[in-house]
Amino acid sequence: MFTCASCAVLACRKGEDERGDMPKNCPMRRTEEMEAVRRKYHADPAVERFHKTSSLVEAEGYARWPRVREVIEFCKKLGYKKIGVAFCVGLRTEAAAFCDLLRRHGLEPVSVICSAGGMDKRDFGIAREQFVHPENERETICNPIGQAEMLRLAGTEFNVAVGLCVGHDSLFLKHSHVLATVLIAKDRALGHNPAAALYCPHYMSGRLNP
Repeated sequence: MFTCASCAVLACRKGEDERGDMPKNCPMRRTEEMEAVRRKYHADPAVERFHKTSSLVEAEGYARWPRVREVIEFCKKLGYKKIGVAFCVGLRTEAAAFCDLLRRHGLEPVSVICSAGGMDKRDFGIAREQFVHPENERETICNPIGQAEMLRLAGTEFNVAVGLCVGHDSLFLKHSHVLATVLIAKDRALGHNPAAALYCPHYMSGRLNP
């Protein structure tokens, strides 16, 4: 089992002469596997360019650009024009603002809402008492695979998820016909800033613990 999150050595951040005592379960000890992975980045020129561009954007805007700007500059550096935006109905305002920014930068947004398709939650075995709003007769279930399919039909070159539900975002990323990123991770309790729960766990204990 790998436990990188609790490592104090960080041999992966150092040169070979500085690595010292790596933990016994350090991924750095898996030299054959890591070498095979390294070759994968170079085996496909498109993957190599995509990977390299990520680091170039990181360095250029480090600690200065918000993520919105990073996404835009990343797309421009890779020559993408048609950008897919898969968004939650509850973040329509944010999605519209993002699409406006894309247009201002000369990009072409294609946006698809999560409720596209109008599927009924009851068709998936969800009872009314399990609705977000049980007082309603009907509630539409999100359709992340449908969002991915609509963006495929539109011929997008890169896709961006904006506030999709936990799990629904996973399905969207899995079924996206092109590589994708997440602009906003939905967290209605914390103003879409999920890291806040990790920064102040004492104050959030009532919401974090069972």
